[in-house]
Amino acid sequence: MIAEKARFRSSRRLERVAGFRLPEKAFHGLVLETLSSRLDFDRLDPTTRAQLLEFIADFLRCGCKKSPNCGCPERRFAALIIELREAGLDHRQISAHLADVYGIDLFPADILSYLEDSVHVLEAIADVAALQGRDEVAAGAREHIRTLER
Repeated sequence: MIAEKARFRSSRRLERVAGFRLPEKAFHGLVLETLSSRLDFDRLDPTTRAQLLEFIADFLRCGCKKSPNCGCPERRFAALIIELREAGLDHRQISAHLADVYGIDLFPADILSYLEDSVHVLEAIADVAALQGRDEVAAGAREHIRTLER
């Protein structure tokens, strides 16, 4: 999944503030738990603090009992990438957006690969839906394909 490749730019600063070693991966369980409960945000610079608070607001707010290790953050992140592409951003612009808003580094090539994989999944969904006579689902999948490929 694309969330596994996302890394925080400020991972070393987070380690210093947390007081223990943290993985660089933004959606690693320990990182998510640290952001949810153990981090003193007042010790961060204003830019990093704003990015992390935006990350928490957009990805870590759910009602699951296992939150933040429930899978919701990763699914929301994957959906955001699709939404940004459908809004007209290309893979390089999506990478820049993630860096600016959330402080997340994600290679444009990884984003492009994820988008290509998403198109293949949507094609399969459209084909299966058509075989089952679910024309609305097939049409919806094809519409998503068109917006991703433009």
